[in-house]
Amino acid sequence: MARYTDSVCRMCRREGTKLFLKGEKCFSSKCAVQNRPTPPGQHGQARQRKASEYGLQLREKQKARRAYGLMEGQFKRTFDRATAMKGIAGENLLQLLELRLDSVVFRSGLASSRPQARQLVCHGLMTVNGNKVDIPSYTVKEGDVIGVRANRKDITHFKAVKEGSGRVIPKWITSDFENLSATVAALPQRDDIDLSLQENLIVEFYSR
Repeated sequence: MARYTDSVCRMCRREGTKLFLKGEKCFSSKCAVQNRPTPPGQHGQARQRKASEYGLQLREKQKARRAYGLMEGQFKRTFDRATAMKGIAGENLLQLLELRLDSVVFRSGLASSRPQARQLVCHGLMTVNGNKVDIPSYTVKEGDVIGVRANRKDITHFKAVKEGSGRVIPKWITSDFENLSATVAALPQRDDIDLSLQENLIVEFYSR
């Protein structure tokens, strides 16, 4: 499967906002967006032209896709699922993205970034309701319990997690760092998602 291998900080700079792809660095003074708030490349500091309506829609779609670590095909399939659901398509899309297993592992504090959460899942370290799940795109449901496999709890990363990261955990997730587990207490609502996204522009992009 294709994956992005360049500096993830470039993606944050390109979108002009923190996508939280670099773990603790994103919360420190070393954040690239804070220190170099211009787009990457030799023309990054040049005067930017006013974006067209299409350009604004594209940037919002790219911002969401990069934040959640999806390729274009994966993102479009998720959007199609969202439009087939009852309710507002944009909010459905964000809810599906938040309910991905790798995203829940990150949100619960068991990983410092979504890329790290994806790696933990792919390496077979995570469980859902006691069963090993190694598919990052697995959609969790309300009431599901995400945990760490018993024979993997002693690795260095999880020892650090037990000490607490100090991160704010969203109210729809209940984390138990001592037992390295998290419960999806409720489905995420729009107000629970702290990324600066205008999901209506993503809907308009795919509705052209």
